[in-house]
Amino acid sequence: MANKAAAVANRPAIAARRPAFAPSLSARSPKVATTARAAEAQASPFSAVDSEEALFAILKAGAGSGQVPPRLIGAVSELYTNYKAAIMGSGLEGADEAFVARVMASVCERVLMQLNPAAAYTFPSFHERILEPYNYYNFGQRYIRGLIDFTTSMLGNEAGFKEVEQQLKNGENVVLLANHQTEADPAVFALLLEAAFPDLATDVIYVAGDRVVTDPLCKPFSMGRNLFCVHSKKHMGDDPEVKAEKMATNRKTLRAMQNALNEGGKLLWIAPSGGRDRAVDEKSGENIPDPFDPSAVELMRALITKAKPAGHLRPFAMYSYKIMPPPKVVEQDIGEERLVFHAPVGISLGEELDVESILAGIEDKEERQKRLAEAAFQQTTDEYYQLVDAIFNPEKKSDRFSQPFASRPLKF
Repeated sequence: MANKAAAVANRPAIAARRPAFAPSLSARSPKVATTARAAEAQASPFSAVDSEEALFAILKAGAGSGQVPPRLIGAVSELYTNYKAAIMGSGLEGADEAFVARVMASVCERVLMQLNPAAAYTFPSFHERILEPYNYYNFGQRYIRGLIDFTTSMLGNEAGFKEVEQQLKNGENVVLLANHQTEADPAVFALLLEAAFPDLATDVIYVAGDRVVTDPLCKPFSMGRNLFCVHSKKHMGDDPEVKAEKMATNRKTLRAMQNALNEGGKLLWIAPSGGRDRAVDEKSGENIPDPFDPSAVELMRALITKAKPAGHLRPFAMYSYKIMPPPKVVEQDIGEERLVFHAPVGISLGEELDVESILAGIEDKEERQKRLAEAAFQQTTDEYYQLVDAIFNPEKKSDRFSQPFASRPLKF
């Protein structure tokens, strides 16, 4: 992991004044973590929620006192209905109304904190996942776990993951050039790897764009992941007044990324398309990977080439859009509608890009960038179609696809 002392120094204070129902997240010593968690549970009425009625009673009381935005109740009601249908229809052990209520209560509790200026978290250029006094990693895992149909989900190229695991242990860097389908992708990545490759599941660093660190509903889930925070091209000009500030933040993040890669042993996940997949296959009507931005792929190539340890670029396919379909178009406003479903997911690791061979004989700078991005995108797309085929036609899948995970009870 990148320098922890620097990350902690850059991490802003998280809480000061807060609503009565929003427990503090201020940093505490690990020695008092247990006591802190107990205090949080005692201070928050959300911790006692075990029914839909109890949750909405708290929200309505908060709205009446001015502590809960009225618009939030409508948004939560819609999401609650979708989440309840997905979980209750999954047939999984522990998928009952009490579980739904507890999970949604934890979501409401954490989102309300991000809506409170005194308690809201501001992400630094490099953010390390927060596990104490509140475990945001488990928070995100629990929410997404019940949406995944593990019986038909697939992992591609288990041998490749073992190779990546060894490269990281040797102090080398690996960058995954991935298509990106849903806000759930970090959890999908971790849930499919946690049994066979626990370190890959927890130690990966995601290159994160605007939405996941500014949308109040996204932020609590992002707080449980390691992130390099950048502003994507798609949203760079949304507000011209802060464009210069966004560009300065990106430069700071690039320095943090280079420092981390110089340390070695880092696994990075980046979506070179700049956002979630919106392209649709004309025959199937299903989402497919969006093309990669040549400048994003080139940036990763340049960073790992400049770093002292050896580096590797690998195409990476993700299939997850059915559990949390994104809007059909890119939205500028924060607070998009969210639909959730119980469905299969999958990830598949491509073979390392032979950069020297791909770029052999090409002198023009722009043409080199274009060719490398096209090669990475083509391999990711090939992996994607093989992955989807393995998920929906398991009887025909090759030995390259496996299920080194098991569906667990929803209760921790």
